[in-house]
Formats: sequence, C-alpha cells, structure tokens
Amino acid sequence: MDLDIRRVIKSVPKDHGPEDLKPLWTPWGETMGEVAYTSHPRPLLARDTWQTLDGWWECAFEPCAQAARAWRDAEPPAAFTQRIRVPFSPEAALSGVGRQLQPNELLWYRRTFQMPELPSRGACVLHFDGVDFACAVYVNGSKVAEHEGAYLPFEADITHLLVEGDNTLMLCVYDPSETGTQLRGKQRLKRGGMWYTAQSGIWQSVWLELMPRTHVEELLLEPDVTTGELIVSVRANGIAMLSVDVLSGGEVVASGIQSRRVGGRMTLSLSVPDYHLWTPDDPALYDVVATYGDDVVRSYVAFRTVGLEADEQGVLRFCLNGQPLFLRGLLDQGYWPDGLLTPPSQEAMAFDLRAVRRAGFNMVRKHIKVESERFYALCDQMGVLVMQDMPSGGDLPSDRWARDLPTLWRRSWHAQRDDTAKGRERLGAADEAYRDEWLRTCEDVVQRLSAHPCIVSWVLFNESWGQFDSAKATQLVWDLDATRPVVSTSGWYDQGCGDFHAVHNYFRGMHMFDDPFAPTGKRGVRAQIYGEFGGLTWTVPEHASLDHSYGYAEFETFGQWKAALHELIASVDALEAQGLSGFVYTQLTDVEEETNGLLTYDRRVDKLEA
Repeated sequence: MDLDIRRVIKSVPKDHGPEDLKPLWTPWGETMGEVAYTSHPRPLLARDTWQTLDGWWECAFEPCAQAARAWRDAEPPAAFTQRIRVPFSPEAALSGVGRQLQPNELLWYRRTFQMPELPSRGACVLHFDGVDFACAVYVNGSKVAEHEGAYLPFEADITHLLVEGDNTLMLCVYDPSETGTQLRGKQRLKRGGMWYTAQSGIWQSVWLELMPRTHVEELLLEPDVTTGELIVSVRANGIAMLSVDVLSGGEVVASGIQSRRVGGRMTLSLSVPDYHLWTPDDPALYDVVATYGDDVVRSYVAFRTVGLEADEQGVLRFCLNGQPLFLRGLLDQGYWPDGLLTPPSQEAMAFDLRAVRRAGFNMVRKHIKVESERFYALCDQMGVLVMQDMPSGGDLPSDRWARDLPTLWRRSWHAQRDDTAKGRERLGAADEAYRDEWLRTCEDVVQRLSAHPCIVSWVLFNESWGQFDSAKATQLVWDLDATRPVVSTSGWYDQGCGDFHAVHNYFRGMHMFDDPFAPTGKRGVRAQIYGEFGGLTWTVPEHASLDHSYGYAEFETFGQWKAALHELIASVDALEAQGLSGFVYTQLTDVEEETNGLLTYDRRVDKLEA
C-alpha cells in the first residue's frame, strides 16, 4: 500500500467559524472604472453594431418565503435602494454591494437605456451571458424572458417594446445555492476547504445587439487540415447574397460568393493556400468576414486537429496535428477575490494565461465552470490548450462516497455504478430535474464552444459530484463533437467509458495506474492521464484570505515548497516514457482557504518568482 496516511490526515479540512475573508484586491479591480469589459462578448460571431449594458444598475433585496416559485411573476419592489456594478454578483466586492443573496430572497435589478438607432426594419436583441440561477426579464413592464441555468446565455428580441427616449430594463433573480440541486460548481453559502463563496445574480455581460432584418443567424466554419479547405456554412434570416473573405495578417487569402440555399443553409468551400497549423507555440488564426446583404459578421478559425493515436509501442498518446504532445496542465478554478466567478477584466484573464505559459505549462483544466467566450478567445490567441469541465450540481456530495472511500481504498475507484437508482442517489444525482439540466447544459456548452481551437477535451464528471449515466453522457458528447477526446469521469467513479483513464492522485506515489477497463472502450484502449495531483501549499503573508490554509501538503518556507514542487512535477513528467499522456497540477492560483496555487489569490505574487 503506497497511501501516505499522514498526508491524508493533515489534509482533512479544518473546522472554522463564520469569520470573514480578508479583503484582497487584484490590480485590475483596484483601478476599475464603471465598465469592466469593452471587447465584443461573442468573438466568433461579432457585429460592430452592439452596445454594452454593463456598468451601474439599481438593485433591491426582497424577502420571499416562496422564492423558488415567486421569481416568475413577483411584483417589483417599491424602491431600488442600492447601486450594483454589472456584471459582478452582489457577493463580490467589485459589485459595490457586498451582500449575499439568501434562498428565501429575491434580487431585483433595474436600469434605463436610450433607444438605440436601429437599422432599417432591423432588430434589437437583448443578451444575458450569465445569470445565477433563475430569472425573469422585463422591458418597459412587459416580460420578455424566463430563464434557468447559471452557465447558459440567453437572449430576447425586444424591438417591438422599445420606445423613444428612456427604456426600462428589470430583472428578478432567484438562487438557492446548495439548498437546491441546480448546477452551481464549487459555490456554497457556507464556504470552507475546497468549497468557495457562493454568488448570485448577473455575473456575465449584458448587451444589446442591433442587426438588419436580413441577417446571419449561425456561422459554422469547418477547416480541413489535410486539404487546406475551409467549409463555410451559414443559416440566415431573409434572402440575400453571401460573400466570405478569409484573412491572414489583414490580407485576404481566400474569398467566395454563394446565393444558393440547400436545406435552409448556404455553403461554400474556400481553399486557403499555404495554410498554417495552430499550435501552442504558433497559435495561427485566420480572420473570417461574412457579409449577408447589409449584415457583416466577423469570426475566426484555426487549422488544427486533436485526438489519440498509438505510438510505436502501441501506447495511446494525445496528439495535436497528428504529433504526440504531452499535456502539462494546471487546474484553473476561475475565482477572483474581488470578482468571485467574474474576472475583473480581460487583461486579468490574459495575465493568468501568460503565467501558465511562463511557468512551462501548455494547458489549463477549466474546473467545474464555464467562462465567457472572451476567455476562450484569449486562449485561442495565446496558444493555451483547455480541458473543459462541465459544471457540477445535484445533492451535496457525501463525504463517504465522494471523499473517504476513494481516498483510502483504491479499489473503490471502479466499484460504484452510476446508472442505477441506488448509484445515482449515492452520487448526488437522484433528482431528475438536475439530470435534465445537466444534459441541457452539457449539450449547449459543447455546441457553443466547439469552434474554439483551444479546447482539446471535454470533462464530464469530477470525483462523483452529481455523476449519473456517464456512459450515455459520453456517447452524447461523442455524437455532438466527434473531433475531441472525452474524459468521462475524472478521479472516480470510472465506468470504463470515455477516451482517458483520468486518475486523481494526491496521497500516493507517482506511478502509472492500471486501467481495469482498457479493452472495453467503444473507441479502443484509453489513454492515461493524471486528471489532478499536487496541491502543495505555501502561504504568502499579506496575500492570503485567511490565517489558516487548506491543501494536500503544507510547507513553511518558499525554498521547501519550490523544491518539493519541482521534484513532484519532475516525477510525473518522467511517466511520459511509461505511457502517460499528460497531467493537471493543482493549481494555478490560490482560492480563499486554498493556498496551493502558483499565483496568490490577488495575483500580485508569482510564487515561482518570489
């Protein structure tokens, strides 16, 4: 038995009271103006005719014993007594509120905006890129949308409701946090250990998009790395001519025109000469401009492939553009001390990604969270690979099934089924409404983000949290996206499906772990990866949220921590020769009680350069 029981005991989360977190500010939050983001929220389908509604709104908290039902048709409050900076949740310091929404309350938002100048016979679409968890939206007193799902964007055509001068936009929000079973990731009302401060309300950008009546509704770009062909497929509203230009460095390298529709779509094939393959060291992107009548949309595309291929010894390796690439990744929680789940700026996101590359890593595992599309565009531009998790939910994880058994007994990693009523109950997935929401969100995330070349794998379930029917879920994702490998379960409980055998190893020696399901996968023998490991802790004074920490091995000095870190990563790097395809080290940044990051929570200290 190679279990380090002393490390297990030391890593048990400490009991703690309701102490407040020490306020920490990032450099970007400290100097923020009214609006945090000015770039287009949808870089893969961008029009010049858009208008941000981020900035200062009014808000009010209203007690409501039946909030779970009342949010759909509640009456607005008599007065809005506070200001809130959107898109930051009221729990985040950058919101200017600093107040937690409770499950027995509703949160109301209100702001006015001037009627925009519409194109002739054009439309105005209102976009919300993220509201946690459920909301009803009103424009000039009329309900225009109801929505549930913190990680799904939604929109509404509000053209017919607009009036000259001021227009009023209101939002009623309900969020039960962990008292419900909805998708919520690592948020908890009572934070502690690996669970972080819960947030609520608007946490992604709100914006208006103006478009002509005849316009592009969907733009699909399919590059073929074997031929240099780019297939452009457009679904559009109205009849017009489609013209497409492909640009590199501002110069047009391919163009085409199409007027014929087949099955409601217009498709054309463009040949891109001397095309460049996208790699982390050379993230070549081609700009694409599609013109449909008076509508002009901008996007981009990359030529690259990912997959698993056998090496000369028959061992499956992760390959980029047909060449083996060892994945050296960092776990990225995407939390910020002043913004919580909302980064304080686009430059703040870029800072984290530059730190990843500077430290010698080529990938992040975006953990139990879906970011704004701005984040993935930055990864595309900067050559940072992404393993994308699906957010978790369901009932609160059981310490017995989610932590104790798999930590102490390796045999348990493959011992629990997830496709029976009993198995779903043990793994927190008994609620059918939760399972339906998870499937909807998974399908949306894969379809919406699959055009980003940075994403190289989908990760469905993590350490049993809300896990269910993973074999069926894996097939769903394979059907939606046949171009990327899938991690069905990262950590436990593995059902023998997916493309990776993804082990979490915090308390055992660094070695290869046998895959008991290797011969049974529908797409062949699986590749091996360390889905998580590490968690070495060193607290930088004045840059930590609490006077105590949580991690998997604590060090008192920088020298001890850095030596142990390099030794540990070197030992896992060495496993590449034995068949390992990659790893994910925990983690990129400190988060609240966890001080096991390479960067401090406030991003002011890079521990590797301390």
